[in-house]
Amino acid sequence: MVKVAVLGAAGGIGQPLSLLLKSHPQVTELNLYDIVNSPGVAADLSHICTKAKVTGYKGQENLDAALAGCDIVVIPAGIPRKPGMTRDDLFNINAGIVKGLAEGIAKNCPKAFVCIISNPVNSTVPICAEVFKKAGTYDPKRLFGVTLLDMVRSSTFVSECKGTSPADTKVTVIGGHSGVTIVPLLSQVKGLTFTQEEVEALTHRIQFGGDEVVKAKDGAGSATLSMAYAAARFVDSLIEGAFMKKPVIECAYVESPLAVDDGCSFFASAIELGPSGAEKILPIGPLSEYEQGLYKACVEQLKANIAKGVNFVNQA
Repeated sequence: MVKVAVLGAAGGIGQPLSLLLKSHPQVTELNLYDIVNSPGVAADLSHICTKAKVTGYKGQENLDAALAGCDIVVIPAGIPRKPGMTRDDLFNINAGIVKGLAEGIAKNCPKAFVCIISNPVNSTVPICAEVFKKAGTYDPKRLFGVTLLDMVRSSTFVSECKGTSPADTKVTVIGGHSGVTIVPLLSQVKGLTFTQEEVEALTHRIQFGGDEVVKAKDGAGSATLSMAYAAARFVDSLIEGAFMKKPVIECAYVESPLAVDDGCSFFASAIELGPSGAEKILPIGPLSEYEQGLYKACVEQLKANIAKGVNFVNQA
């Protein structure tokens, strides 16, 4: 029913993500692309007794074949963050990788839903948008930055703090996908109240949860397994909304009017997923005084991140 490509399928996120997608009942074809090792990953996954047909594609010369006719493309490609690196330190390497992959998508599957994981997401999503605009294929409803890990972490950390079920603890997170651009709206969590001390501690942990994992892995990698889980959940919601026509609300980083007045043409928020992709961008809702301060710090950095991505394509 649904043909999915994973670009960067042999990496730390790509492998567990591909495993989860191989298990999805609606995925009938799974194309795994990388510059190394993707045929081996595909061979391994192909032995799993689910219906998705898995094919591996290795090297730039096979990108066109990997993308042909795909309905959904998920991009975890790029180098991971290492200790001491910010997401912006990754920019020069990952920006070029994402730009090349976006050009392949525009050529081979211009109508696909495109889900960007490659960091820095605040900049790589605008890079894709600019590439698609140049190719005449851009549809803002079909391009997503996958920020769902911020919601997944929020649900976990809040449930640990309050003794609730993580599956039932829903936290909307707006803004971007790095550091202070991540704005968890704890004041809007239904049925829970927080002390200011809890709000500040939780906010900091949610914003810098990635650093926690980088440090714990002692230089051997970043958040790969939790990111793969979050990306697979987002793809599942996208399939449910777009292909099974059951509207689903998730948070994602998309072209949005919500912060345009503050200089940000892309912004993460709750969106409704449907047949055309991002069918509706839901309002942010009331912010506490503390969250208003977080929002202000967010947009200052986010608009610079967006401009950096746009300029990367247009000055090339």
